[in-house]
Amino acid sequence: MAFLLLLIPSLVAAALAATVRPYRKFVGWISAMLSLVSLGAAMSFALHSARGGEAPVFGPGELLRADGLSALLMVLVAAVASLTLFLSPDLERETNYRPRQLRWYQLFINLFIFSMLLAVSANNVAIMWIAIEATTIFSALLIPLIRSKTSVEASWKYILIGSVGIALAFAGTVLGYFDFVTLSGRAENALNWPVLLQNAPSLHPEVMKLAFVFLLVGYGTKAGIAPMHTWKPDAYGEAPAPMVALMSSALFAVAMYAILRWKVVADSAIKDHYTDRLMLTLGLLSLTIAAFSIVLAQNYKRMLAYSSVEHTGLICLGLGLGPLGVFAALLHLVNHTAAKSLMFFLVGNIERKYGSPLIKQVRGLLKVMPWTGGLFAAGMLALMGLPPFGLFITEFALFRAGFAGHHYWLMGTALLLLLVAFISFISQLNKMLYGVAPEGVTIGENSGWRIAPMMLGLAVLIVLGLTLPAPLEALLNQIVRIVSR
Repeated sequence: MAFLLLLIPSLVAAALAATVRPYRKFVGWISAMLSLVSLGAAMSFALHSARGGEAPVFGPGELLRADGLSALLMVLVAAVASLTLFLSPDLERETNYRPRQLRWYQLFINLFIFSMLLAVSANNVAIMWIAIEATTIFSALLIPLIRSKTSVEASWKYILIGSVGIALAFAGTVLGYFDFVTLSGRAENALNWPVLLQNAPSLHPEVMKLAFVFLLVGYGTKAGIAPMHTWKPDAYGEAPAPMVALMSSALFAVAMYAILRWKVVADSAIKDHYTDRLMLTLGLLSLTIAAFSIVLAQNYKRMLAYSSVEHTGLICLGLGLGPLGVFAALLHLVNHTAAKSLMFFLVGNIERKYGSPLIKQVRGLLKVMPWTGGLFAAGMLALMGLPPFGLFITEFALFRAGFAGHHYWLMGTALLLLLVAFISFISQLNKMLYGVAPEGVTIGENSGWRIAPMMLGLAVLIVLGLTLPAPLEALLNQIVRIVSR
């Protein structure tokens, strides 16, 4: 029943958006309320896992499964999805979108949410691949919600790069499957993750090395790991802000989940830190490209896209640093999900007020929109890794794991790159917060009650910067045991 409560609400909401004609605002409210059902189901899975309960399964051939790692990702996706639906444009008092655009938005954003929830709850790695491919289709249809040459170009670029990536992930999945079948014969549920993991020590190391490269590049394209990140700045710059909040936090987390699932299988087969070296290399490359791209950023939405590449690099570094690094990386993923979704919700407010995504056009933000400006400043400080926010703790834990593992040069280089990004962020933030507002920009918030839900993200960042709740700690420790077996 919990799996049905997790997945069905988004399908019901999508069906409602498709059938109610002419489109009415109540569709958006029902969609948002239904998302709370999915969030409740995800929380029940997480609490069950945190208490040490056996992973529940559901469906023919144990199609769906919720271990600790799945449960954590379910909560992250469902939480951001719920916030996104409550902050959707059709729930505003005034919107520039036409009814047809709002119907399109509600239909495909709910299908997008469904495909992400299916990806993290699927026990079968082939179903996971299909669900992640579906996220590309549904999200690409929303990038050009307001049709323009640049938005259509961004959508096509995202489709092309994402499709190449997902094709490579398919090749890696097929390689892993055929190696398993060659050695073990046609076993029942051969593509189920526990079956693959159980038989992983008998797989050919050289085949799994090649398979993991395909999988890392393929799913890394969805995550935005450099150098496969080139779709991110364009897509983030053109898509509606609530959609970008989902893509930059939930979709990113889903892609990293897929990489981590296969990394565990590859580690069991290879056993020479091969995957760790790949993660560390791509993590440092992502940090390097992101740091210097932030320096040159002139568009605040693209700047936040490069910030995502930066944090992708940090999480990759953590996943390559053993159990301590994995714990730090997973906690960093939780904090990043809260921070990045908050920032893109705020970006929507800023763009509506100033009418431009260019940094040079946004001045006097604290005077023009005190609540939005204050939250934006706090979110930026959190992304920079400053206390008292959770990202400070996770970055400290990550570098502690690196130095404990004697990766001195690697960690030293990463710190220098973070310093470059930090200086650039401070400079850009200072330009936006202060100064004289452009002519024609009126003073006052345009969000009303919509500011309140955004504060939830900031609250999560502060709480995780001051303490680590016992259920979350237990869940993370359980995941580390799964990943580091």
